[in-house]
Amino acid sequence: MPLFQASVELPVSAADAFAYHERPGALQRLLPPWQTISAEPSRPGLEVGTEVLLRGWSGWLPIRWKAVHDSFDPPRSFSDVQVEGPFASWRHVHRFHSTTSSDRCNLTDEVNYRLPLGRLGAAVAGRRVEHELTRMFAARHRTTAEDLRLQKEHPTFRGKRIAISGATGLVGRQLLPLLSVLGHQTFTLQRGAAPSASPSTIAAWSEDQANACRELEGLDAVVHLAGKPISDQRWSAKVKQEIRRSRVELTRTLCERLAKLERKPQTFVCASAIGYYGDRSDEVLDERASPGSGFLADVAQEWEAACRPAEDAGIRVVHARLGVVLSPQGGALAKLLGPAGWGLGGPVGHGNQYWSWVALDDVLGAIYWMLANERLRGPVNVTAPQPVTSREFATVLGTVLHRPAVLPTPAVALRLLLGEMADELLLASARVVPRRLLDTGYPFRFPDLESALRHLLGNPT
Repeated sequence: MPLFQASVELPVSAADAFAYHERPGALQRLLPPWQTISAEPSRPGLEVGTEVLLRGWSGWLPIRWKAVHDSFDPPRSFSDVQVEGPFASWRHVHRFHSTTSSDRCNLTDEVNYRLPLGRLGAAVAGRRVEHELTRMFAARHRTTAEDLRLQKEHPTFRGKRIAISGATGLVGRQLLPLLSVLGHQTFTLQRGAAPSASPSTIAAWSEDQANACRELEGLDAVVHLAGKPISDQRWSAKVKQEIRRSRVELTRTLCERLAKLERKPQTFVCASAIGYYGDRSDEVLDERASPGSGFLADVAQEWEAACRPAEDAGIRVVHARLGVVLSPQGGALAKLLGPAGWGLGGPVGHGNQYWSWVALDDVLGAIYWMLANERLRGPVNVTAPQPVTSREFATVLGTVLHRPAVLPTPAVALRLLLGEMADELLLASARVVPRRLLDTGYPFRFPDLESALRHLLGNPT
């Protein structure tokens, strides 16, 4: 049977590294970002007998994989074996070895596997499987090390009760498991909750205000990410009203309820957007820059102003002004991958407008940094330190995908297709820098675009 091995040094003790893997959400954090897969454990933990079902897609290939944990020896090792899946056999052992330093350890993943069809299967698919395992574990190990490094940066920020709205969105789906694996208790805020809702679900916008406030009592922090997507529909007057209401009115209601609590959260992180700055050509924009003009700029200003009741009540409020969030699971990158894969991913419009992008994992890391860092309040730009033009973005994406990126998308075509949205989302230029994150020492996982895309798409150099 072939044996695959991969190791990584982690910045925490073996006990802390083992605990990271044992907490709910660990598998979701460690799935490769380029694979659309859901993980469904039969119960929390890694104890012998616990089953995990993986379902989804890897490219065009459907995946259904069931494994069961067959050994559990904390904090030294645990393992699982395939009971249903694509391999003839598979056993994966995770080993944690302490180093000479008490606050570091080595994690070694050992996979013994056998392909179907014996020697024929090995001849046909052996090299491909080895390649897939190599890039999968490279991504897993990087995520593990960076998550634990984030935890180590804030040793006193442990065991908090944190609620998240918009938990089913692009950012929320990964923020929940990140907070969980780093040792926090998480709750989801919803506009309404059925009687059978989970105990971790809070009906924050319920018409029964008294009951909503009771459920909100005792939280340490709230992260508010909910809002109608701005790029899913052409902007009509009705859609623009829904976008504004989903951000401004719901935010104000939530902040008013938090302000009335006897035990208020210490921190309220509210999503905002770099649309606040409007179309500013090549002007370098940090958090001190004035607001711009246009629909998105107006909404962002009203959105941030809606947090005033919480701020006036003594809650530390942070406005996370998000840039273009990159993930193959949704957002701008997911929309660009199709055309780019066919060699049609050239610059948008004239190509000189700045796109201030940020990798999804850095959005998560920055939000965690805001929660843990009491020096941060007010606006914080959540963008990578190196914004690029649309032309540069297309070139780098083409390089990573090994595709040409020369055919531009004409601005006139975008305006005909998208109307006002084209000018504000795709053709506007905002050269935004994350000054406050840099000044407080946030360690960006992906400061440059190429490294971010290679990780997200599983295309290492």
